[in-house]
Amino acid sequence: MDYQANTINRTAGVELLMISLEGTVERLTFISDDNTYIVARLKMPNGKLVTIVGNLPPLYIGEQLSVEGDWVSHKEYGLQFQVTEWQSKIPQTKKGIERFLASGLIKGVGPVTAKKIVNHFGLETLAIIENSPERLTEIAGIKLSKAEKIAKSLQEYSEVQKIMVFLQGIGIGPGLAFKIYQTFKEQSVKIVTENPYLLADRIMGIGFKTADQIAQKTGVSLDSPFRIKAGLKYLINESSNEGHIFITESELLKVATEELGVSELQVIAEIEDLIARKELFREDYEGTKIIYLAVFYYSEVGVVYRLKDLHEAGLKPVKVDAQALLDEFSQTIKIDLAPMQREAVYKALDNGVTVITGGPGTGKTTLIKTILHILKKAGLEVMLAAPTGRAAKRLSEATGAPAKTIHRLLGYGSEHANGSQFQFNEDEPLETDVLIIDEFSMVDLILFYNVLKAVTPGTRLILVGDVDQLPSVGPGSVLRDLLASQRIAAVRLDVIFRQAKESLIIENAHRINQGKLPILAKNKDFFFIKEENPEAIVAALPSLVRDRIPAFLNCDPIEDIQILAPMRRTITGVENLNLCLQAALNPVSDTKSEIVIGANIFRLGDKVMQLKNNYQKLVFNGDIGRIIDIDPEERKLVVAFQEAEGERAVEYESDELDQLTLSYAISVHKSQGNEYPVIIMPITTQHYLMLQRNLLYTAVTRAKKMVVLIGTAKAIGIAVRNNRIEKRNSLLCQRIQTQF
Repeated sequence: MDYQANTINRTAGVELLMISLEGTVERLTFISDDNTYIVARLKMPNGKLVTIVGNLPPLYIGEQLSVEGDWVSHKEYGLQFQVTEWQSKIPQTKKGIERFLASGLIKGVGPVTAKKIVNHFGLETLAIIENSPERLTEIAGIKLSKAEKIAKSLQEYSEVQKIMVFLQGIGIGPGLAFKIYQTFKEQSVKIVTENPYLLADRIMGIGFKTADQIAQKTGVSLDSPFRIKAGLKYLINESSNEGHIFITESELLKVATEELGVSELQVIAEIEDLIARKELFREDYEGTKIIYLAVFYYSEVGVVYRLKDLHEAGLKPVKVDAQALLDEFSQTIKIDLAPMQREAVYKALDNGVTVITGGPGTGKTTLIKTILHILKKAGLEVMLAAPTGRAAKRLSEATGAPAKTIHRLLGYGSEHANGSQFQFNEDEPLETDVLIIDEFSMVDLILFYNVLKAVTPGTRLILVGDVDQLPSVGPGSVLRDLLASQRIAAVRLDVIFRQAKESLIIENAHRINQGKLPILAKNKDFFFIKEENPEAIVAALPSLVRDRIPAFLNCDPIEDIQILAPMRRTITGVENLNLCLQAALNPVSDTKSEIVIGANIFRLGDKVMQLKNNYQKLVFNGDIGRIIDIDPEERKLVVAFQEAEGERAVEYESDELDQLTLSYAISVHKSQGNEYPVIIMPITTQHYLMLQRNLLYTAVTRAKKMVVLIGTAKAIGIAVRNNRIEKRNSLLCQRIQTQF
């Protein structure tokens, strides 16, 4: 084996040795979701292949790499080289330079352009790009603007290398160093040395503990007030990630003293200082002191007072005979409205705020159409909205009226003069007499507060959703709290209509919600495939999706069929299923362009999902689209998202592709607010931790034409019996009861 041992330090007179290797990256075997942990094969000068593992920056095939570390034995994969430090070598050969330029690290250069540049400039290529980029225009197809883009990208790469070497010097691994650079660019060194706790605030995947480790290496003391304040805000934020609006002070003190390793008195002192700065708020609730982050306190209190204003405000009169219009519309649509539907109409006309809830088949959409018909006959201006693009599109199609996502309705996005913020608010309210929001169970506290800020008293607000579904991904349980308060006008639809009764999907959804086992006999729209072996489930899915169901329903396997899984990992989890389904539904083809992002492949035609809110692009966590164009040279792609207004194309640059993931399979949580012709759900005891009644109910109610459960009756039974409702710390219900 080609290696040399270098002495790196001495402890108590004992030499500690670190092994160095040099070679060429031959293959990237695995890259973690956050692009930091990498398994690669390194080709040594003698031709032998070595497996290297560790937190490494993005690598490219053909890269000359010098690494330091030690040999470790993996019980499954054998001998591997664990990397602790690395250094990329500037390529010295024409082939090496070409591979470097074509690696995707340099924007504007793909394999074809790289070959042209190196053929023209040879070994001087990198020097010319760095010092005389205008000379790139000597090559056909390269304009000055593209030449400057290439030069800028090479310069950024060089800066990354320098900054990452510095960060490695204070013990920050290369994978983390690259994330820091991506966020703070040339300010990276300054931020890390002066305020490393900003890393936890600004970089997804970096928690307080990681930032704290860096802080200790840069000399921040354990009892630094700066450290304790940052730790407190982080710990409360962690609680909000579980849906909580506040945390009890006793719990915060307990967790903070344990996590931060400081005394309770020191923690109390910093809590008091943060309260004085109005970054935290304390309240006494039934003898228990509770602590809010400012954003959650203002949102919870603000929601209550704005609801009260809407509740008490005078309304523009509805100058029509509502009962006559109800009867007329009922005859037009040939549906006899149920008593609770009629009551819901009258409440919506008579109240500033009305909540309507009900399960599938109870006529929520019919009710919206009915209310819309009467309000328009009365000459009132009505706006429709829903949390997701697909939900807004479905609402628009069902009612024949325009509908928008809530973010679009509130004018969020960089196309406005004020940049990325809600443009409609208390200073510039929405101009409408009525606002109807569908799929309201998905709306979290902060989004609801922003809606209310844009709605003036005198406007009718009608909120429609299914309270028995999973709660919102964001903090709070707004729909549940509004209903539980019993102060807001509310109706629960309880009649399943005749047409809906003919569907086993709807019957089983209600059975599940009532704690009864679903009927698993074969039916035209609800099927159960018994299979205990997880590997066999995975093997069965491609033919189900690609062949059997499309032949039965005459539907599109990619557009119309959605796999829902309770968990991300495990054999039948989201990640593994996506790889299997991509290979089956959108295989490699000479006619399809693709981009390799580490160990992930995005191919023309792939079904993909947005992983985080991007307010500039106006695409949000959970939005699903199709890749309609790929530019391998520029390493960018275009995704078409379905919205109420129609298909919208969104372009992604190479450094934005980590916002996307394959979505042939998605989690049940990510499916909220969406509806699919067919859902298939693997359900096994492997998913034990996530088998809950409202999760299974939510999955089943996503389907319009067919549900296929594949797994075991035991797992279904576990889910149905587990009615543990996720309790979230919130005082919204109690505040409403006090104020109304």
